[in-house]
Amino acid sequence: MAEKEKMCCDSKEIHEDLLKIVNATMPPETELYDLAELFKVFGDSTRIRILFVLFEAEVCVCDLAEVLNMTQSAISHQLRILKQNKLVKSRREGKSIFYSLADSHVRSIIAQGREHIEED
Repeated sequence: MAEKEKMCCDSKEIHEDLLKIVNATMPPETELYDLAELFKVFGDSTRIRILFVLFEAEVCVCDLAEVLNMTQSAISHQLRILKQNKLVKSRREGKSIFYSLADSHVRSIIAQGREHIEED
């Protein structure tokens, strides 16, 4: 049986020059928290499916519910989360509310994630 890869150093040696660089470039804790929260939003396949629909067109909740074979209530719940995290935006037209991607960053985040998982 092969030996498991060690996850610890064999000796305790602090590399001060590296730590200075890391400490100088590390974002504030609040920014790291916000980033982690943003990535949690992408951790739900229903929200990812909604975003893929929105890549193609601006749609209302009725259309999303139909294409994803879900209830309007379930779609609305997920859209609320996406909107709170500034990933989608909405506009009212008469009695309907249409949803679209908030900006091009959303498409870029998903595209880079897909590239990453498709790597060998």
